Amino acid sequence: MNALVFVAAALFEIAGCFAFWAVFRLQASPLWLGAGLVSLVAFAWLLTLAEVDAAGRAYAVYGGIYVAASIGWLWAVEGVRPDRWDLTGSTIVLLGAAVVLFGPRG
Repeated sequence: MNALVFVAAALFEIAGCFAFWAVFRLQASPLWLGAGLVSLVAFAWLLTLAEVDAAGRAYAVYGGIYVAASIGWLWAVEGVRPDRWDLTGSTIVLLGAAVVLFGPRG
């Protein structure tokens, strides 16, 4: 369940932020801002569903998923193929997120 929550949250956050990017950087219609706000609210709500013992830990794990999802967005939506540094960085942060999520606790 956590993986789906984190991936969905990342997609909603990226979409919400991209709506603002589109309006202010790409001159898209300001109507995109409404969709962006709804998407950002959905992102915040989804993070509350993560089965993690503390909010800070959920945010830390989510951060790794967010970076990897952003690189996926770069390729899928913006049409920019990730380079080896994008992929290497994404792998590193995903490994870090896994340590935070699955590390043994006392």
